[in-house]
Amino acid sequence: MVKEKGIRIALISLHGLIRGDELELGRDEDTGGQTRYVLELARALSECEDVARVDLITRQVVDDKVSDDYAKLEEQIADKAYIVRIPFGPKRYLSKSKLWPYMEMFVDQCLNHFQRTRTVPDVIHGHYADAGYGGGQLARLLGIPFIFTGHSLGRVKRQRLEDSGLSAEKIESRYAISTRIEAEEFALETCSLICTSTRQEVKEQYEQYENYIPERMEVIPPGVDLSNFRAPREEDVSSQLVQDVRSFLHQPDKPMLVAMARPDERKNLEMLVKTYGESPQLQREANLVLVMGTRDDLRQMPAGQRAVLLNVLTLIDVYDLYGKVAYPKSHKADDVATLYREITKSRGVFVNAAMTEPFGLTLLEAAASGAPIVATNDGGPNDIIANCNNGVLVDPFDPKSIEKALLHALLEPAQWDEWSRAGLENVNKYYSWQRHVTRYLRDVKEVLKDADAPAPIARGRKSRRLPQVDRLIIADIDNTLTGNDEAMEDFFRLISEAEDNIGFGIATGRRYEDVLPLMESLNIPNPEVLITSVGTEIYYGKNYTLDTSWRKHIDFRWAPQRIHEVLDPVDGLYLQEESEQSTFKVSYKVDFSVAPKLAHIKRILREHGVRAKCILSLGMFLDIIPCRAGSGLSIRHMAFKWGYPLEHILVAGDSGNDAGMLAGNTLGVVVGNYSRELEKLRKYPRVYFAEQEHAAGIIEGIQYYNFLDQITIPNEKLTASEDD
Repeated sequence: MVKEKGIRIALISLHGLIRGDELELGRDEDTGGQTRYVLELARALSECEDVARVDLITRQVVDDKVSDDYAKLEEQIADKAYIVRIPFGPKRYLSKSKLWPYMEMFVDQCLNHFQRTRTVPDVIHGHYADAGYGGGQLARLLGIPFIFTGHSLGRVKRQRLEDSGLSAEKIESRYAISTRIEAEEFALETCSLICTSTRQEVKEQYEQYENYIPERMEVIPPGVDLSNFRAPREEDVSSQLVQDVRSFLHQPDKPMLVAMARPDERKNLEMLVKTYGESPQLQREANLVLVMGTRDDLRQMPAGQRAVLLNVLTLIDVYDLYGKVAYPKSHKADDVATLYREITKSRGVFVNAAMTEPFGLTLLEAAASGAPIVATNDGGPNDIIANCNNGVLVDPFDPKSIEKALLHALLEPAQWDEWSRAGLENVNKYYSWQRHVTRYLRDVKEVLKDADAPAPIARGRKSRRLPQVDRLIIADIDNTLTGNDEAMEDFFRLISEAEDNIGFGIATGRRYEDVLPLMESLNIPNPEVLITSVGTEIYYGKNYTLDTSWRKHIDFRWAPQRIHEVLDPVDGLYLQEESEQSTFKVSYKVDFSVAPKLAHIKRILREHGVRAKCILSLGMFLDIIPCRAGSGLSIRHMAFKWGYPLEHILVAGDSGNDAGMLAGNTLGVVVGNYSRELEKLRKYPRVYFAEQEHAAGIIEGIQYYNFLDQITIPNEKLTASEDD
């Protein structure tokens, strides 16, 4: 692999639309401050002497509805910084809540990229829950440290949405919130460092998670490029955006109360209009300006945004606010700075009364323009106002609180002057990129120095392949291969009669010592690859050569004695017989009528500082294995080590311990007699649920994918053609 001098950093931010210039901020709920933040972070880090290269890894989008810029696989954005776009899932643009079924595919495609370019980062930094999951998986596979920034958190969002009156069912269907929360838990468990923007995030948001570990938290206020934002000057020329705003208003020279946010329930725009509409004094003193992104035709907007926008327009009509409220249809990104200056020029106020605000980039832009701010008492605004002393916090659910704060700014000239001056003086002092990257790199170096990283997997030996094999069929034994002797014989006959390029492998929860005599008794031919003990051991070839690099890799923080100390006393957990235990597997039988739920068992391990993975099969067999092991990771290790395309691996299984290997770029087959733990894979694009049981189901899957000839993936084509 290529190794440059200095640290190589991979920033992962998967959703939204990211390009080097002309960011489409506010296009939808996924193109907000995070896209700008990660772009500016990549550029700022690349300017540091200690950094060799920064890759901002995102999703490739090929869609007539968006710019061709997002289809480019690589885009240089600075001397040592690049946007790398990974193709995974449907080519079209998808919202972040639609990406979850394709996350394993992202991990596999990213591994392909590292293998192809023969470069691996020193550290991975995932932004938001989706990248937290994908980045954490990559870090586990590559044996490198992982850093996580949540930006906003699912548990907090769910609570806020419930407080606003949205039902739990709607929250789940619209936001896939339970999947997101589980991804955040995984990211927190995996990471070595959590970068947060504010102290409030640490105390009130991350603390809600089972994997909350204060020692891993570091508050580093984000840097912001404020070079385009300044106080107004005499010679300033009015922009098109300012002209459009003024055209709405009967008295355009009044102070402006400006909110700038996409039409999203969490942004609380309806509350702001209601507050203004029910306050004759606010209407006398100021105009209200709502910059709600850019829209061509509101009928074509996403349903959620359309509903919020229509509610806002309805409230304007109900309160008869025509001539007092401006809501421009579109604007250029370059014109936004001129509107901030217009707020200051008019002696107005910038307002962010969102239900939840992880950071608040617009608040800093307003501060740098000399505009006082009134902001929600949640998240980032707490620290921004504490540092900049340029405004006041309000309860976003209390219209009287919002009204009082706005009138205080409008009616107290001395207070307005003080807030305006303090914002201009303090914003660059506390929120410069130089300050941010200095602290960030200090922490990254500590992580790299302290990381007791195991031997990484063999990275991309392109010249070596499993002998004479072009594609592999890997199956579980119990209840997948076995259960129908005639079908199993048909399966092996099918392989033997196929071309010599078809290989066979086994992935089983059984120990190596138990698998060999079982294979002999069942007349199972010798596999090219034998994965045993729930993906903790890998053997190759007719002599069953142990993969020692995998063994070293998964030994990372493995403490089986500590697992026994913590779990053996738990009621309802019973150690399985000695023949089911192995060096990297502690196995229990579980009686859930007595034992705590699986989530609580995981919590017990976490509370005792044990990093391990829990695999439940058939509702009663629990295997505790190293956090970097498992059937899916072991197959990916094998494929990456030998330069083997995952698209040429068909995997078949029936129970929970097979789930990891069934999802992703491999071609998955769930046999008809599967256990309910695998039902969650139904929506995955490369997982086929066979009607036939046992080995007959494997044969059905082989035929479905046309695996012995020209491979096709019909379920992926169906997925790609579905509407959002």
